[in-house]
Amino acid sequence: MGRALLEAQAAAGRDEVPIGALLVAADGRMLAAAGNRTIGDCDPSAHAEILVLRQAALRLGNHRLAGTTLYVTLEPCVMCVGAMIQARIARLVFGALDPKAGAVASLYRLAEDPRFNHRFAVHGGVLAAECGELLRDFFRARRG
Repeated sequence: MGRALLEAQAAAGRDEVPIGALLVAADGRMLAAAGNRTIGDCDPSAHAEILVLRQAALRLGNHRLAGTTLYVTLEPCVMCVGAMIQARIARLVFGALDPKAGAVASLYRLAEDPRFNHRFAVHGGVLAAECGELLRDFFRARRG
């Protein structure tokens, strides 16, 4: 999660919402890391989670990312969880809860919904205080 926090800090430095993610293979190799780029890329889908899934799929030459663990500083949204299901990740580890858009614990529990053709393990609250503080500081500074 420390690396994901560094990616989030880098995103904040680019005036992006400070969310960072990384994807790790089953053997512990880091496959991809990114921070949000929605503003810089003019792309509403350029969330950190989507970016690492794309990078890793290209690197591995496969749209299925079985056995991987995705680390992200904020509980993922519906779009990102949908992409994780399609990618067939094995596990999600996230930092802070997202009471406004969280799709694995706060608002929805999509990762464990038996109606989907894939489910994955979820572990939340890792470095939650640090992840949440980075977001609070960012939005506090923007509001003035």
